[in-house]
Amino acid sequence: MGGFTAKHGVQRLVWFERHDAMEGAITREKQLKKWNRDWKLRLIEQDNPQWKDLAAELGFPALA
Repeated sequence: MGGFTAKHGVQRLVWFERHDAMEGAITREKQLKKWNRDWKLRLIEQDNPQWKDLAAELGFPALA
């Protein structure tokens, strides 16, 4: 049984945020979970309008 990534066939990292502390990251994740899809799409397209895979910028190989 896989997690979210396996279940939904995720192939690219198109958005992420860095946080200094785990508590801040968890708070932000809970906030974003309440957002509607359009708001989330706007957040991604603000910084990544081409939806490029950002994994390489973090030192990971791109999946697709």
